[in-house]
Amino acid sequence: MKLALLGYGKMGHTIERLAKEQGHEIVYKQSSSTSEGNLDEADAAIEFSSPEAAVENITNCFKHNIPVVSGTTGWLDRYQEVLKICEDRNASFIYASNFSVGVNLFFSINAYAAKVFAPWKEYIASIEEIHHTQKKDAPSGTAISLAEGMLTHSGKKMWKLDEQKEDAITITAKRIDDVKGTHIVRYESEVDSVSLEHEAHTRDGFAKGAILAAEWLQGKKGVFSMKDVLQITE
Repeated sequence: MKLALLGYGKMGHTIERLAKEQGHEIVYKQSSSTSEGNLDEADAAIEFSSPEAAVENITNCFKHNIPVVSGTTGWLDRYQEVLKICEDRNASFIYASNFSVGVNLFFSINAYAAKVFAPWKEYIASIEEIHHTQKKDAPSGTAISLAEGMLTHSGKKMWKLDEQKEDAITITAKRIDDVKGTHIVRYESEVDSVSLEHEAHTRDGFAKGAILAAEWLQGKKGVFSMKDVLQITE
């Protein structure tokens, strides 16, 4: 498979290394300041850029009939706009706040736990996320996805960053040097606590999942998710 890398930071370098190890070819690389290769040669694009660049990168691939796998967070206020362009262009798209296989299994476990805890109002749910200091957005897209999975089964109406409200799930965001990504979901009562945790040891898990998604997307049209890629049913 011939791949384009849109965003060539730490994640882009990790994807390049693992993709080549799997026998794929990188035909185009784009950073915030430079580009190299030919985008039109790509069988798929993997997009890990910045919130400011994501929409243009994704929609440009739609115009070139190149399937897109995007893991950039912080731009989802324009998500519906991107989906409309994808539909109009009969394009192929997968967005995930996190492509790690482990995290996506964690999402399903989290949603199930929320359903189990729902009748027990004495347990207060919260989320803590910890990332490296270079991460621009807070809370993380993964933390937001966890919160959304919990809201479906709870009496809460929203999530709030670093703020406690009666009708909200509190998300706490911490930034510490060289933390790849840790997410902790807690249910606390006066008598005990229950925690679910995912800790990334390297970036390889995110990169492997993105490559897997790009492979799976070949020959398909429409908008998909990692649930489709991993055949997760709830």
